[in-house]
Amino acid sequence: MASRQTRILVLCKTYPSPSSNHVETSCVAGIEEGGGLVRLFPIPFRLIDDEKQFKKWQWISARIAKAPKDHRPESYKVYLDTVVCDGEPISTREGWQKRRVELSAIPIYGDFAELDAARHSDGTTLGLVRPTRVLALDITPTNKPNWTEEEKSKLVRQRQRGLFEQTDCKVISQLRKVPFDFHYRYVCNAGDRDCEYRHKIVDWEAGALYLTCRARYGEDWERAFRTKIEEQLPAADLMFLMGTIHRFPDQWLIVSLIYPPKQLSEPPRQLVLFDQ
Repeated sequence: MASRQTRILVLCKTYPSPSSNHVETSCVAGIEEGGGLVRLFPIPFRLIDDEKQFKKWQWISARIAKAPKDHRPESYKVYLDTVVCDGEPISTREGWQKRRVELSAIPIYGDFAELDAARHSDGTTLGLVRPTRVLALDITPTNKPNWTEEEKSKLVRQRQRGLFEQTDCKVISQLRKVPFDFHYRYVCNAGDRDCEYRHKIVDWEAGALYLTCRARYGEDWERAFRTKIEEQLPAADLMFLMGTIHRFPDQWLIVSLIYPPKQLSEPPRQLVLFDQ
């Protein structure tokens, strides 16, 4: 399998899920230096060495190869032992100026239908969409609020770092399940008409925000959660990084929320979804 060394600006980490082959995994996506969007999957993020645990908006260097079982053009396998974090995450100063420069390297669709049309025409399965406005955030309980026994069996509490280094292991807490699904209902302007869409949010930041709000506010968690997701983020220049599901290629998810402040004449207010 041919591989190559590259640099990638991380824009996305999805909330982990149990995997029979890889314990627990996240999907990571970003902008390849000198290229377009790439998807790295599967990555057992919480299990990799601390110095390789990159953050959103951080450049990484790594060796990648085209994913053998995933025919989506943006999907690559990453050799985890080659991952190197390259500097600190890009600053949000001056209204996300440096981050905006990096985003300018990829197209931003004004209508989700345009992104889906690109899927039909050239196989695009990752793209950035800027909605005209957000209508609402739907919060619905999942069918199974707790891990099933099968899912529990796929999760582990520790990983051996070496074959014979029995005492050298990384201990992690069991992955917590988010017992709710979060969907944005939003509108995009398509020429002379508005089109309404609804898509699920799987951004790790959203899952982490739920857990933080639940820990701080208990049963009153939803008020604080909605303040961030339903009010503050749509007040910014909110964009969705969207990707398809491997097994269901016509189904799209919001895999990452990108929220630079709106460009105004006055100094912008910095917005942080949660501490990165």
